[in-house]
Amino acid sequence: MELNKRLAAFEKLGIFLTEHNSKQYQTLLPEHEIFEKLIVQVKIHNPWFTENNVWIALKGIAGSLEHHNLQTWIKPYTELLSGTEAGKRVLVIMAGNIPMVGFQDFLHVLVSGNHFVGKVSSDDHLLIPFLAALLLQFEPEFKDRIEFSDGRVKEMDAVIATGSTNSSRYFDYYFGKYPHIIRKNRHSIAILNGSEEAGDFHSLGNDIFLYYGLGCRNVSKLFVPGGYRFDSFFEGIFNHSYVLESNKYTNNYEYNKTIYLLNSEKLLDNNFLLLREDKSLSSPIGVLFYEYYKDKQALKLRLQEDASEIQCVVSKAGSYPGSLSFGKSQFPMPWDYADGIDTLKFLAGL
Repeated sequence: MELNKRLAAFEKLGIFLTEHNSKQYQTLLPEHEIFEKLIVQVKIHNPWFTENNVWIALKGIAGSLEHHNLQTWIKPYTELLSGTEAGKRVLVIMAGNIPMVGFQDFLHVLVSGNHFVGKVSSDDHLLIPFLAALLLQFEPEFKDRIEFSDGRVKEMDAVIATGSTNSSRYFDYYFGKYPHIIRKNRHSIAILNGSEEAGDFHSLGNDIFLYYGLGCRNVSKLFVPGGYRFDSFFEGIFNHSYVLESNKYTNNYEYNKTIYLLNSEKLLDNNFLLLREDKSLSSPIGVLFYEYYKDKQALKLRLQEDASEIQCVVSKAGSYPGSLSFGKSQFPMPWDYADGIDTLKFLAGL
């Protein structure tokens, strides 16, 4: 199966998802109606996966599958991936913290010419298989290269596993003898410099609150200049109070607030988000940690301490070196590899 055919199939999938999001169908397919019903079913199964969150995830996937993005991504590997060999069996163990979080691995394995063997999370077991079924309609030749398993997988040549820091120990034990990528917990941060305006904070609010803060690309920590006042920040994120419509988010917010108050912790509170000064990168749901920095050099040294735990960094207009603009953390492109590991290079080299 030639590389161009693999890419064309995913491009068609992206077009389908774009049409589905915009309701502007060139051809109204039965799958559109099925997808609508599926999204409702997903929310019933997992209340964190609201319809809005699923739509946002679909928008991100559709954007990553646009023609120019796929071509930009694949260009450095074109010669390496142009063969039509049978490929290797790659077991992909997916997380289920946000909708379709494992889609990038699904894309990478198939475009690289390998066989995808997926174990989906029980929290997100409906969406990826549906997208796989759609892909088969656009390119039936993928039929023998896509497999989902509920049980133990005995035949594999490589493993990509995403989980927590604790589960990574088990993954290392069971799969250490295979070529592998094993991902642990990571967190994302935002850097403020004091020049931010209301629109900047609104965009930053998306980085914080999309998917209720459950993803590794959600901002869980702010780095702010010494003496920083948070009035403008709270004003700028006020329209994200919609998170209180989720009972699960509200319960977490109120629980953490109660615990902190019982322990006489110093907090800033706007009635849907708690700000707490803390050195850790990982904050609970409904809580955002912050830390003051003295100057740019001190900040650089501080971030180097926790570099292995940082997934991505956001700042105003991407002004901090290597960072994304506010509002962009949840829309990764195919080349935004998790944990900074070039997944496509790993797969191409099997």
